[in-house]
Amino acid sequence: MLKVAILDDYQNFSQQFVNLEKLSGKYEFKIFSEPFIDEVDAIEHLLEFEALLIMRERTPITKNLINNLKKLKVIVTTGLRNKSINLEAAKQRNILVCGTDSNINPTPELTWTLILGLARNLKEEIDNMYQGYWQTTIGVELKGKILGLIGLGKVGSQVAKIGKAFGMQVMAWSENLDLNKCKELDVLPCTKEDLIKNSDFLSIHVQGGERYKNCITLKEIENMKKSAFLINTSRGPIVNEDDLIIALSTNIISGAGLDVYEKEPLPENNKLRFLPNALLTPHIGYVTAENYNIYYNQMIEALEAYTLGKPIRIIK
Repeated sequence: MLKVAILDDYQNFSQQFVNLEKLSGKYEFKIFSEPFIDEVDAIEHLLEFEALLIMRERTPITKNLINNLKKLKVIVTTGLRNKSINLEAAKQRNILVCGTDSNINPTPELTWTLILGLARNLKEEIDNMYQGYWQTTIGVELKGKILGLIGLGKVGSQVAKIGKAFGMQVMAWSENLDLNKCKELDVLPCTKEDLIKNSDFLSIHVQGGERYKNCITLKEIENMKKSAFLINTSRGPIVNEDDLIIALSTNIISGAGLDVYEKEPLPENNKLRFLPNALLTPHIGYVTAENYNIYYNQMIEALEAYTLGKPIRIIK
């Protein structure tokens, strides 16, 4: 039987979406619901496995990890790209990497949850309601405000459309901004500097990786409006976390809504957890029943296709 590890099933939900018992005659599954302590711990636990079913960008599948897992033959990730897999190392070892489809809409929906939560001080008001207080803050309206988008791809475009529906002015910048897309969505293209300077809500929607690492540092935050909010539902390292903590601690900007972090899961002692103007969610931008249904069923589908010698959705 093929030994299969299901990694980073933090909520122990995988078996709610696929019946692993029906496949027990062909595969020997083991579910890992806790993140590994480090790479050495990951290698130690995964040595015997021939297949890894992984949640995108939770456990890094590095060159060292790949080279130490001598029995590994196939990796199936959620999504059709995963920057935490060293594809070159996998190719050198003749390890097949496959993916799944994914719904885009959950991330824009969460982005607007954070924007609205910041605008109306929901974190503070909800906490205060449970403490017996009534109306302790004053919110701001979205209509007429400037929504700045770093990235106008699939996710950014949906965020832009909703911003327009709220009556906001929408601006966008990225290194490869599509001017035709800007025209189609009635979004004003601008420089990075102008975007940061003018936005009331600055939301990040570019891919992770070296290109945009530390795209937002203290230098950029200091050029934002004091009343502005920063939202990141893309990847943690795009914003320099230490600089953001300084900015929020000293009220350089009004607040931040974050779903992604430099290290995930976010350590219990991370200073972001203790800042009243930080609205935090635990990387749930893609965590919906609809997405998980796609992920887990298509991971099993890809595993079955591999065993039949007809692999699908190959990532190169």
